Amino acid sequence: MIDIQYIRDNKELVREKSQQKGYEVDVDSIISLDDQIRSKIPAIEEILKQRNQLASQFSNSTPTQDQIEQGRSLKEQASVMESEINDLKKQLQTLISGVPNMPLGMVPLGSSEDDNQVVKKIEPLELNFEAKNHWEIVDEDSLIDKTRASKVAGSRFVYLKGGLVRLQFAIINWVMDKLSDEEFIKQLIAENNLNISSKPFVPVLPPGIVNTASYHATTRLDAEEVTYKLAYDDMWMNASAEHSLCNMYQNEILLESQLPIRYLGYATSYRREAGSYGKDTEGIIRLHQFDKLEMEVFSTPNTGLDEHKLMVAIEEYFVNSLKLPYQLLEKCTADIGKPNAKGMDIEVWFPGQKKYRETHSADYMTDYQARSLKTRYRKADNSVEFVHTNDATVFAFSRILAAIMENYQTEDGQILVPDILKGYIGGMERL
Repeated sequence: MIDIQYIRDNKELVREKSQQKGYEVDVDSIISLDDQIRSKIPAIEEILKQRNQLASQFSNSTPTQDQIEQGRSLKEQASVMESEINDLKKQLQTLISGVPNMPLGMVPLGSSEDDNQVVKKIEPLELNFEAKNHWEIVDEDSLIDKTRASKVAGSRFVYLKGGLVRLQFAIINWVMDKLSDEEFIKQLIAENNLNISSKPFVPVLPPGIVNTASYHATTRLDAEEVTYKLAYDDMWMNASAEHSLCNMYQNEILLESQLPIRYLGYATSYRREAGSYGKDTEGIIRLHQFDKLEMEVFSTPNTGLDEHKLMVAIEEYFVNSLKLPYQLLEKCTADIGKPNAKGMDIEVWFPGQKKYRETHSADYMTDYQARSLKTRYRKADNSVEFVHTNDATVFAFSRILAAIMENYQTEDGQILVPDILKGYIGGMERL
């Protein structure tokens, strides 16, 4: 969430930046509620002061009936005023939670994803045959079985089998090897002229469910469109690994020496896809259940942007190493999302569909998410600040497996294994 003092000091800017992201924010009501709360604080402090003074008068003697009545009256006044302040704070919290993060100045203006800017593009090579969609290449008895999965779980579920499963775990091991290697991180930092630590990523298997309070605090809970709720518990199915990584340190104060903290989370993710009726019904692009590798980073404010750039560089490295054509997008104000100050996407070329499809995102949230989670760090001078958070996709497996199938298909219907993965898949040449 946004700091109330920032809103007070930048009323017009908050209105303008919120509108750029598609949000209408009632700044005047926010400030009015905050004024009401501030005006009541001296009054309640005075009441509490009088109660303390009264209590000190009979600390060593029995209070008179008048003193008891006076004390009871002061307690009731304080209780009423505290209740009023708490009600105002709840109203204020609701309004502030509707204020999006402010986009950084480098984020391009735009009204929809059509205004995202392509900053790099790797053109696909021309195939000498008509490429197929990934679901047209395989048969249900070998790699992907949607028919039987629909009997067991319904639409948008699959059985992945055989070579595809081996390919997924080959990618997982490859990624863990690279991101656990400090020399690899150091190399990417140097290549991108970044001024940050070369600390490697720590692999994590996070919880698969998140309680409501923790999920709300991430600013990521989208109950209507995305997230499954458990019927008999105050819990939600995890929609992505970072949704139970970013809240790991909620209500905690870290030490500056601990930062950056870099995690590589692997999780089976669940999404309702309620708004996607009729889209991507074939294949494995858009499923209710899929596996993801995600990066999550906690850092100081002065390194947060460079951490974002590192994560984008990591995404590009992996896509380049798989020799997949792609384009890198700088997302516009309307498309970066409510909690993000900056965002980038990678779209990989799908030759069977003859278009680039989103496979990766990288989100920089400054202190917006940490402020809601109350995740802070103690500086060397003993002062306390909110951390900055970043998250980014390494691989969403349903999409990257589909991309590999389409880009590594042969004219006779085979699927080749990318060279970079052959050492992780027992030397297999084809799936």
